[in-house]
Amino acid sequence: MPDDDFAPPPVSEQTPDPRPGPADKVRTFPTTPGVYLMKDDRGAVIYVGKAKNLRSRAGNYFLKEAAENPRTRELVKHIVDVEFIPCDTEVDALLKEARLIKDIRPRFNKDLKDDKSFPYLQIRIREEFPRVEFTRTPRSKGVKLYGPFTSARSLRAAIQVLQRVLQFRTCTLDIVSTEDRWRWFRPCLLHSIRQCTAPCNLRVSKEDYRKQIRKLILILEGKRGKLIREMEVQMKEASVAMQFEKAARIRDEIAALNKLELRGDVEKDVQPEVFAIDPKKGLRGLRKVLGLATVPRSIEGFDIAHLSGQDTVASLVSFLDGLPFKQGYRKFKIKSVEGVDDFASMREVVFRRFKRLHDDDAVFPDILLIDGGKGQLNAAMDAFRALGIEPPTVISLAKQEEEIFRPGESESIKLSRHSAALRLLQYVRDESHRFAQHYHHTLRRKKLID
Repeated sequence: MPDDDFAPPPVSEQTPDPRPGPADKVRTFPTTPGVYLMKDDRGAVIYVGKAKNLRSRAGNYFLKEAAENPRTRELVKHIVDVEFIPCDTEVDALLKEARLIKDIRPRFNKDLKDDKSFPYLQIRIREEFPRVEFTRTPRSKGVKLYGPFTSARSLRAAIQVLQRVLQFRTCTLDIVSTEDRWRWFRPCLLHSIRQCTAPCNLRVSKEDYRKQIRKLILILEGKRGKLIREMEVQMKEASVAMQFEKAARIRDEIAALNKLELRGDVEKDVQPEVFAIDPKKGLRGLRKVLGLATVPRSIEGFDIAHLSGQDTVASLVSFLDGLPFKQGYRKFKIKSVEGVDDFASMREVVFRRFKRLHDDDAVFPDILLIDGGKGQLNAAMDAFRALGIEPPTVISLAKQEEEIFRPGESESIKLSRHSAALRLLQYVRDESHRFAQHYHHTLRRKKLID
């Protein structure tokens, strides 16, 4: 049940402005990358799309062609409102679109509704003969990672092209050159078709194989212009020779290589659910980073969810000894805030939560984590001042640069992306976001049913 027994501190009432129609609204969209969200007359998101140019792409849905096209005409009938989320790059938009679709599950989005994480290309550089892998469960040590990639199919295709050119291995063998058994090992078919230099039979030296891997790394890091130019020449020669199937194959291979750009950044676009987290190490790290007297045991995280200020809700997740404590999860309907005001919503939910704990003489968490930057953190502290009680250790985690903010301190704390302390905070933050979105969409679906 929603935890909504207590009145929040007073906030000013807001009167939302009348909304323009969706066709007029998209004319005000920027011409930069982003994600657009189509909504029906109940305010439910029915379609999420990405765009390199938001104004142009979203505007296409309000042209005559879209109303007549079999693929879009049913969607167009239901569009009553449209919103957008700006992104820095087209790749960021792709990643954002995929996450929103998996979370919201709009009725007109057919793809990306599964629970799979985004894949990576992983090179096990510490092995004598480094293997190259497609993986959704990357290692955190001893590897060179690229991704996350926005398309598993495109990544697999690119790996096949690169393997044909550079002949690296993709098998799971643990090859040790000092073991005699590898001298008698029979190479697989890939060696016969010249797509692997067969390190499993020691037919290539460690030095020469490392050169293959260095070329691969250069290509993955943007130095693939020469390779693509050579392939374009081969494609033209095949076309002139009327070898059209070969030309088409090379064309598709060039397209696969170009799609290697459609990936996020390993450091920036961390998927906490992908990497294993050591809770005890994370808690010890938080004690050191935050200057706590003892290792913290309990962490609570807050997040706000809404779409254009409608049906605003909040989530509270509880972690004990670094792991989710589901019995401690709570959900809230925001009562006093009209329109989009995340700060006021955060102030309300923190007030309600800690008023109840204070009145019940219950134990406060060791750390309270707020999703957001300084604004959300200050709103939370406003709630404690309104209550007149001493807060626990309160911090916020800003998504863009993964900065940690503390009350009264102008400088943020920036930890290594591989820090166990940061990874634990990301886990709490992302779990609170997931729980808030789930509750929000549950309310939306209930409205539709009603």
